[in-house]
Amino acid sequence: MPHRPEDAPAVLRELRLLDGPNLYFPRAACKVVLDLHDLLALSEDDFGGRAADWGTPVARPGRPGSEVRTRVLARVLLGVTRSLARTAGVGRLAVRSRPGPEPGQLTVAFPWRRRGLAQALGVALAQTMEGAVVDLVGVEPGPAPSTPRPRIPVVAVTGTNGKTTTTRLLAHMSRCAGNVTGWASTDGVFVDGVAVEEGDWSGYGGAGRVLADRSVQLAVLETARGGLLLRGAGSLHNDVSVVTNVGADHLGLQGIYTIDDLAEVKAVVPGITREGGWCVLNAQDPRVLAMAATSKGRPWVFSLDPSAPGVRTAMDAHGRATTVMDDCVTVLGEGGLVDPMLALADIPMTLSGLSRHDVANALAAVSAGLAIGLPRGAVLEGLRTFCSEDNPGRMNLWTVDGCVLSLDLAHNEDGLTALLSVVRGLRLAGGRVVTVLGAVGDRLDGQLREMGRLARCGSDEVVIAVKDRYLRGRTVSELVGLLREGAGDVPAYDDEATALRAVLLGRHPADVVALLCHQDRARCEDVLRAAGGRRMTADQVHARVLAARG
Repeated sequence: MPHRPEDAPAVLRELRLLDGPNLYFPRAACKVVLDLHDLLALSEDDFGGRAADWGTPVARPGRPGSEVRTRVLARVLLGVTRSLARTAGVGRLAVRSRPGPEPGQLTVAFPWRRRGLAQALGVALAQTMEGAVVDLVGVEPGPAPSTPRPRIPVVAVTGTNGKTTTTRLLAHMSRCAGNVTGWASTDGVFVDGVAVEEGDWSGYGGAGRVLADRSVQLAVLETARGGLLLRGAGSLHNDVSVVTNVGADHLGLQGIYTIDDLAEVKAVVPGITREGGWCVLNAQDPRVLAMAATSKGRPWVFSLDPSAPGVRTAMDAHGRATTVMDDCVTVLGEGGLVDPMLALADIPMTLSGLSRHDVANALAAVSAGLAIGLPRGAVLEGLRTFCSEDNPGRMNLWTVDGCVLSLDLAHNEDGLTALLSVVRGLRLAGGRVVTVLGAVGDRLDGQLREMGRLARCGSDEVVIAVKDRYLRGRTVSELVGLLREGAGDVPAYDDEATALRAVLLGRHPADVVALLCHQDRARCEDVLRAAGGRRMTADQVHARVLAARG
């Protein structure tokens, strides 16, 4: 961060060119974050004089440091930005302002068509607010945005939980239909099942890689919060948009402090659904359901509850719904159409219906698959054949001498709650639930404490596994300390594999172990194989569920 001299009324904290549709505009935009503490603290007379000098006189500047002053200053910034744009020959310019990521900061955003000119305008705004005289005449305009305009159908998937699973399942359905399918997700870029890039590609770059491949016939793009904030969406439009849910995750980063802030970011994806396309929305999440109002797409909702009000709302709007009726995935259409698709017991990823969050993911994928035009038979084949090996790191079940172990990402409170619900449903009479707890460092202190509390309340035994590649600014002792504040004085191990070896000792066939596995999945699988462990088949899972139910 640049140093703010004592006499500087404004300091440029961030200038970011967003290449795709974003939080501010449905096209490329420039984001400028200014530190304006000194201007907010000026007396009313001094502030009024400054505003008049900028050609934006104000009648009521508000008291120093007040919320009124902040809003007045935001209006002033809009006027100054438009004035600079006219000087640069841009003409009429849409400009928006909002609070910055920190107190005393404001964000200004405007669309850009030429990279060099946009950067010059952002810098000029900061300099003007500092009192400098800026000349934008003759600035080299630079290149235009290069956001891909898709030549093939695109499905974009966003949300807090379930994005990767839904993306993988939908891509699997598309391949069952015979399409050369490209998808980008948190574990890489894939074309027809072959990894072409490894790592987290759930953003602008991953979308670009998929859409640039001329062999791909259908693109499925996982779209995460970080990518939307740092570069924007990777496609100018989507044919189908999916929003799984919105929950507390990554709060406190990049100016996103509340779940409502996060919902606004996720709403970028349905907001660029093309007219005539479909928005697949979680009918049981009010923030997600509200996104239908800002989208040109038709509503196709999914819900575990067929009586949810959101289902009726979508049907009244001539939309569609996918739900569960009589333990069967069922599609509801216009004219009272009811189409039972497949029993939950025949969908391996749902663990015979035990994994309710994966039932929801299956409903989302079915909705998106049918909405993008996949044949019904391909959708059914995808549901029947998508298994643990197709979804690494998500509810992967193993058995060691009868004891069941689940390897799952479970990176936030909702994910951990869902995981604990599943493992309790796999525990036999007299068995114990053991949780190997771990978390990523870029969570709020309260969220880490809550992860510990959830593990303590939902388990008979808890141990902590440190994830040293995911500390993200925290120390090991700090992260472990916060988890222990919720979980109690429980043992902590240096890594996931070491913790797994420890909890395997003395396990009973009735027990279940939940391992929050982030960084050492391959090593943990090696530990399980060395202990005689095997992946559970769908039939074994079904039998265990029935046995656990008594």
